[in-house]
Amino acid sequence: MPTRLQLSTDRRDDGEPVLVAVGELDLSNVHLFAAAIQEAAPAGNGDVLHVDLSAIEYLDSGTINVLFEHADSIDLVVNPLLLPVLTISGLTDVVTVKPAPAI
Repeated sequence: MPTRLQLSTDRRDDGEPVLVAVGELDLSNVHLFAAAIQEAAPAGNGDVLHVDLSAIEYLDSGTINVLFEHADSIDLVVNPLLLPVLTISGLTDVVTVKPAPAI
């Protein structure tokens, strides 16, 4: 049974694309996340896809691999609980990663 995940795309006020993920990212649904990034990512025009993971409670190494694959075209806003694993993985060295504001 796939883990709970909701994905939506939108545009910010400045017109840049954003992908919002809510729930958990793991082996059961990482292919959906990868496809959503591929679909929403700007087509090599230098724009950045803003990936909002502020409502993601868990992600696995498969998700981190997907983020590395798109490191040159994304930036991230993440749940602060995810910062340690993203830092240890080295992702924060190649992608702009900001903690989501506390609610």
